[in-house]
Amino acid sequence: MSTIATTKDAATQAKMRMEKAVEDFRKELGTIRTGRANVSLLDHVRVDYHGTPMAINQLGTMTVPDGTMIVISPWDATAVPMIDKAIRTTDLGLNPTNDGKVVRVPIPSLTEDRRKELVKHVHKVLENHRTALRNVRRDVKEAVEKLEKDKRIGEDDRKRSLDELEKLTQAETKKIEELSSTKEKELLEVK
Repeated sequence: MSTIATTKDAATQAKMRMEKAVEDFRKELGTIRTGRANVSLLDHVRVDYHGTPMAINQLGTMTVPDGTMIVISPWDATAVPMIDKAIRTTDLGLNPTNDGKVVRVPIPSLTEDRRKELVKHVHKVLENHRTALRNVRRDVKEAVEKLEKDKRIGEDDRKRSLDELEKLTQAETKKIEELSSTKEKELLEVK
């Protein structure tokens, strides 16, 4: 954490770090499959391409021709078996097929048990990000209190700064809870 010299620095840093946590949460939710095809589902899959781990989207074009299929068209045809293998070895439970030129990844519908398991996972991820927001709040609060202790700000500035920090924490926590709730509805929705 960079040094905080004023209450304005504290507010700026708190906002920046909390927004980063919310964005990370949004990205992590994107990798949880809901039974609908979405290229972000494969964002965290790394392909061992000639000894170098690479993201699938760096090896070819990814498209979603319909709601149940992802099609990957690699620029280098030799990457097809590597992409196929990388997808099979993930914990996503996907079974890709390939014809030597493209990799097709059918997205099966989710079972009731798998849906409940994924909802639990979303709750765990939500709790981790709530904790991250609380940690940011704690760090910034300590920095503001140190500014008062070092006589660089007054008691009123400290109170005002901590009130703003609390409002920001509540707003960012509400954002991740809304994202979580939306994802949970998507997961439990049976098509």
